[in-house]
Amino acid sequence: MDACATRQLAEVLASTTPGDLTADSLSHAHRAVLDWLGSALAGSIEAPARMAQQVAASLGRSDDCTIFSGGRGSAAAAALANGVASHILELDDIHKGSTVHAAAPIVPAALAVAEREHASGNAFLTAVVLGYEAAFRIGEAVNPSHYQFWHPTGTVGTFGAAVAAGRLLNLTPDQMLHALGSAGTQAAGLWEFNADGAMSKHLHPGKAAMNGVLSADLARAGFTGASRILEGDRGFFAAMTESYDASRVTDGLGTAWKIGENGYKLHACCGHTHTAIDVTIGMRNGGGWSPNQPVTDISAVDVETYGPGYEIVKELNPQTPYQAKFSMAYCVAAALLEGQVGLEQFASDRFCAIGVCEPAIARLLPRIRVTVAPDLTAQYPAAWPTRVAVTLRGRTTLEGAARYPLGNAENPVDTRQLEAKMAGLLEPRFGAADARAAQDAMDALPACADMATLFRNLLHG
Repeated sequence: MDACATRQLAEVLASTTPGDLTADSLSHAHRAVLDWLGSALAGSIEAPARMAQQVAASLGRSDDCTIFSGGRGSAAAAALANGVASHILELDDIHKGSTVHAAAPIVPAALAVAEREHASGNAFLTAVVLGYEAAFRIGEAVNPSHYQFWHPTGTVGTFGAAVAAGRLLNLTPDQMLHALGSAGTQAAGLWEFNADGAMSKHLHPGKAAMNGVLSADLARAGFTGASRILEGDRGFFAAMTESYDASRVTDGLGTAWKIGENGYKLHACCGHTHTAIDVTIGMRNGGGWSPNQPVTDISAVDVETYGPGYEIVKELNPQTPYQAKFSMAYCVAAALLEGQVGLEQFASDRFCAIGVCEPAIARLLPRIRVTVAPDLTAQYPAAWPTRVAVTLRGRTTLEGAARYPLGNAENPVDTRQLEAKMAGLLEPRFGAADARAAQDAMDALPACADMATLFRNLLHG
């Protein structure tokens, strides 16, 4: 019911114990943390993360929490720095219904508080499940219109981070209500950064994680927040969406855990490109093309997608690696030519002031057309569909379509693939020993007695 969505959420999530969760939901949380750890560790040496680490160090000296590649810091500082690092490589998880990258804000907040409070691995995983629950439900309630201006990872991610942190602090239902109120008044993240390719996208989960910790800590101290922050007349729903469905917050709450709907990214770019990439790679593999053969054989490529996604990925000739990660045309061209869209496809030497300067992709790009199909838009966000038609010289046309990218719950990847993904991110950057140490930590997580010890020596400085 609209009138009490915030309170219902607070009461159920504050009252849920590890024993109330299914083994399956805790297993999904373990997978989510595994996937997050690779992105967070690998991202921690990138320039935006280094800047965040410098700022985190300036917030005060503390030995409470791990900052990957950045030493130690307070819970708020660690949540900020690790949240920024989590979202840089564009390989962190994604939930299609809420369009939120949940791990990037929620896991750093949960980890920071779990370390500071010396919580167990089981308590940490429980907090992750509940944080995802809040973020997914609120995100689904406000989508798709919220997405026009707001980046849900920054907005609804703040609620999820507050719930995860609050659960680890054992907040009462009333305290959790106040934590949600403080989270909602800080929830932000505007899409305008995309016009400049600015670093704000990385800031969004970092600040959401930090604000989540702050909200929970304030609530434990007795600080009050709006009691109807979601459904109030001047609350989150009214202010930040054209239309909303509050029942998405409350229906089935406490009986079915939504973390099982989480999706995982196998391509190092915006999730709205992934279904088309998968279809395109399938075409390439089926056609048995040799390297660069598509440049000779293809006369046109038509990609149909859904409207909200198109607005994020419509760049046709990116000038920077960042712009390329949000270019459907570039990602499809790379998939056709190289059979993969990994980090190497976004090397800086591929781009220049006039656009793509990698010769084969530059030749293919003008033949790629990306358009919005109303019937595909109608399926979003329940599905992220695409249709791709590749016309070969001689007028033969290959066609492919899919509703979900590989990694979504409807098209899943197994844990071994996620482990291989983490190893592939860590070994080239840090070596086999550090990659193995990260996997060992994940193996030890469920039985860990004190989270303050688990990640302490992973890339600690």
